[in-house]
Amino acid sequence: MTESSPLSFAWLPAIPSLNNPALQAQVSASIDNKTKPLGALGQLESVAQQLGMIQNSTQPSLNEPQICVFAADHGLTRHGTSAYPNAVTVQMVHNILAGGAAISVFARQHQIALQVIDAGVATDLPYHPQLLHHKIRYGSRDALNEQAMSDEECVAALTTGMAIVSKLPGNVLMVGEMGIGNTSAASLLLARLGKVPLHECVGRGTGLDDAGLRHKEHILTQVLALHAQAQSPFSALAALGGLEVAMMVGALIQGASQRRVLLMDGFIAGVALLVAEQLAPGVRQYAVFAHQSAEPGHQHLLRLLAAEPLLQLQLRLGEGSGAALAYPLLQSACLFLREMASFESAGISEQAAP
Repeated sequence: MTESSPLSFAWLPAIPSLNNPALQAQVSASIDNKTKPLGALGQLESVAQQLGMIQNSTQPSLNEPQICVFAADHGLTRHGTSAYPNAVTVQMVHNILAGGAAISVFARQHQIALQVIDAGVATDLPYHPQLLHHKIRYGSRDALNEQAMSDEECVAALTTGMAIVSKLPGNVLMVGEMGIGNTSAASLLLARLGKVPLHECVGRGTGLDDAGLRHKEHILTQVLALHAQAQSPFSALAALGGLEVAMMVGALIQGASQRRVLLMDGFIAGVALLVAEQLAPGVRQYAVFAHQSAEPGHQHLLRLLAAEPLLQLQLRLGEGSGAALAYPLLQSACLFLREMASFESAGISEQAAP
């Protein structure tokens, strides 16, 4: 497959434009006429504006929020790029499904529907009502020797992510991931597609010490050199990414095509958004950024996406946990726009506003 062919990605859905000056003016006027000083709700006001544009309404509302945690293993970890072995991926999947992981707790707290998708875990997983079996292969290939995914496997992961989201209810999508070694894949994609020096993209992941961090960067430098020809979004994703990352890319493209709010988690989900935006321009306009993670590459990623995160909690967990924590802020943005009194309805002079 080559991206130079105009028909190569004809199967990607169209992304609706949010360019609607009349609606933008209406939502802005509604925000400004609430019983508060201009701009007093700060970033919450820009979130409310964005939600109104996404939903094509001056009174947006959120319903049936969904979080999809995509799980897969990475062949590159055989070179010691992670502090934990691949076996932890399947163990953590079981923990999520048992309700014991952070995302399990936060999803329950905020009444967010949670599903785990087996995109490429290296072990067969038993049936569970919250588990979707969509294994493309048993872990990605070793990117130090070959593409992490064949072109066909990468397309399968993208289209599977799209199909999963197309069947979900609700209008809010959060994507998370579970996969030992996926910060390596994210760092490689950010370096290649974001043109960021690799050493500024590589972090400690699950907790590498200084020597481990140096070794990780050494291995990833070799991977980038091996796949120097993989410059386009698709070829980079196939060569450097992971099965769960590719599935997240497809999920985000589909979510934007359905005008869902994309509440973004941290570094790895954000890299999936970067790839999605380059494959299907316009996806980024549907994204609200939950937080800035402790991974050093995330700061560069947020800059590339012109993103202003809602929270600064030094999270580095993944799973979509940061997105779930930020969800109540989106609820508040909708509620103040819908329920807060205007100066006129409250009988308050705008000049007398505090």
